[in-house]
Amino acid sequence: MAEALRATAGLPYPLGATWDGIGVNIAVFSAHATRVDLCLFDDDGRRETTRIALPEFTHEVWHGYFPDLRPGQLYGLRVDGPYAPEAGHRFNANKLLLDPYAKAIHGKLRWHDSLHGYRIGHPKADLSFDRRDSARAMPKCRIIDPAHTWGEDRRPRSAWSETVIYEAHVKGMTARREDVPEELRGTFAGLASPGVIEHLARLGVTTVELMPIHAFFDERYLTERGLTNYWGYATLGFFAPAPRYMPPGRDLRDLKLMVQRLHGAGIEVILDVVYNHTAEGNHLGPTLSFRGIDNLSYYVPADDPRYVFDTTGCGNNLNIRHPRVLQMVMDSLRYWVEDCHIDGFRFDLAVTLSRDRDKFDQNSPFLDAVAQDPVLAHVKMISESWDLGPNGYQVGAFPPAWAEWNGRYRDAMRGFLKGDRGGVPALASHLLGSADIFDRRGRRPWASVNFLTAHDGFTLMDLYSYNEKRNQANGEDGRDGHNDNRSWNCGAEGETEDAGVIDLRDRMRRFAIAALAVSHGTPMLLMGDELGRTQDGNNNAYCQDGPLTWVDWSDDPRALAFRDFVAGALALRRELPLLRSARYLHGDPVGPEGRPDVRWLRRDGRDATGDDWANGLDRDVAVVLRDELGAVLIIANASDGGVDFTLPEAVGTGGWRPRLDSGAGDIDPDAPLVAAGEVLSVPGRALFVLSS
Repeated sequence: MAEALRATAGLPYPLGATWDGIGVNIAVFSAHATRVDLCLFDDDGRRETTRIALPEFTHEVWHGYFPDLRPGQLYGLRVDGPYAPEAGHRFNANKLLLDPYAKAIHGKLRWHDSLHGYRIGHPKADLSFDRRDSARAMPKCRIIDPAHTWGEDRRPRSAWSETVIYEAHVKGMTARREDVPEELRGTFAGLASPGVIEHLARLGVTTVELMPIHAFFDERYLTERGLTNYWGYATLGFFAPAPRYMPPGRDLRDLKLMVQRLHGAGIEVILDVVYNHTAEGNHLGPTLSFRGIDNLSYYVPADDPRYVFDTTGCGNNLNIRHPRVLQMVMDSLRYWVEDCHIDGFRFDLAVTLSRDRDKFDQNSPFLDAVAQDPVLAHVKMISESWDLGPNGYQVGAFPPAWAEWNGRYRDAMRGFLKGDRGGVPALASHLLGSADIFDRRGRRPWASVNFLTAHDGFTLMDLYSYNEKRNQANGEDGRDGHNDNRSWNCGAEGETEDAGVIDLRDRMRRFAIAALAVSHGTPMLLMGDELGRTQDGNNNAYCQDGPLTWVDWSDDPRALAFRDFVAGALALRRELPLLRSARYLHGDPVGPEGRPDVRWLRRDGRDATGDDWANGLDRDVAVVLRDELGAVLIIANASDGGVDFTLPEAVGTGGWRPRLDSGAGDIDPDAPLVAAGEVLSVPGRALFVLSS
């Protein structure tokens, strides 16, 4: 190895590797280690050139200052301490580890048995000890210079009541886009291309929600099947972007430039983040970072500390109740906001972050820390309000200032749209922001993130093309993925040349988008749904990195027509504030005539009664929404046949102007008025919007 590296005591904060313009401070938390070594590598990461112990230990932080280090240097850690799995300790200094605070990762994870702290196949399993050096199989950390010229970058700060979210995958969005240079397809730079941004702006998207971009790698069982971790829900570094989204020789500046360009178009960027577990899996998983640095601190131990408590289905729970682990999560969130100008976060399996083992804690350290944080107070916070543990479904239970993915909206709306009987009462609740779930503690309708499709499940095209999932390509014999999809194939399973079935599928997709556009709350679209993206019935394509999951940008007339309908429906939502109300409507009087702000109607135009809700309203319903400026009438018919509705009284002496007909695909701002009392025929599988 090279000559000794100069080192001084340095500081225990900030954690990680920090370049100050003169040298680099290294600080690593480990409460139970006996020694932490800094290991330096050559430019390609293959040869370890220097190893030196961090000279100081303060407040459970190992630290040192190195005046000779510079940005670009590759490094890793080796941490020594007791190897006592039965007590929860898994230190093994033979294993090179990633710094939890690393801002950049170099290289790939190359699966090899040496990545485990124990001997694979040994009779004692994880109680055995592996002495092989894992450095050759490990990626390396890179010291960065965080400087970036942001110029006049301004956060769009879209009001929640005006927000439209578009869930996207960095690679899937541009891998097949021909106007993006081939070497940039599937990267941050590709997502920043003018054509992609123009597409999002044309749709009316205000906020892009990127599926995980934190550093992650492909799990061993996937690589052995020839598959990949396409989605990215297996984080190994909470401060570093995934190397796969940057071409060779590119760095974090690509991500920052992407954010800048989207901001320039008025589009926010929020990240789907996975702080509930890591890629190290259960007690039999590899030793890549946290496990080797301080297993007992970073992970929630089971009752027997040899094992790990798990409510995620991924082998471990990150121990957010530990103050240093909570600090890491909060430091990570602030880093992405302050250094990378990210506009918010969607928290995967957020219930796990707020657990006290078997129960959800509304006053958990994590939720309390977020509530008082001055940086996070100005960004969007969205929870996936469930996990796989006891009492794991907590939609509606998160505190004020949070929005939540509303799985109940998805399920109820899917059931109504495909014509399930008795779905109108649930539809009524969800059209008005799911007040029965969220209207408490001053929360607003935007707290409900309304979606019909997301990465986890069918695409919109597949929702109306398949009755059953088709996941055999995932290599799990079709056992994976949801079985309760509430889908409908419209008369033929999968791909078909039947023109009638194809037309009906288009009609159902328009019906669904129209319902989403008129629902109070925050609408979310799935990448490619506007272009008819299909996954051939795969509703769990987490491991499929190919045309199956990439957006098809070909100029298919049917796809482009549907794209224009989606854009038109969202434009109508922007135009009519009553379709995106910032407050809950409960029938309170409004306007000079004191009419109720919401009225549910029967087909004859009269108010629905209790008996109607119990017996009469089956698969069709109408509702009038009012404010001081006007009224909107929404009529939805999920039955197969047409239904006649008598139009109620309009505002003043005017009539009702048809604005949207999802059945025909019409969105017309200049349609002629229809008088109150006239009978309007609404065809099956259609939603109408009229304004007055």
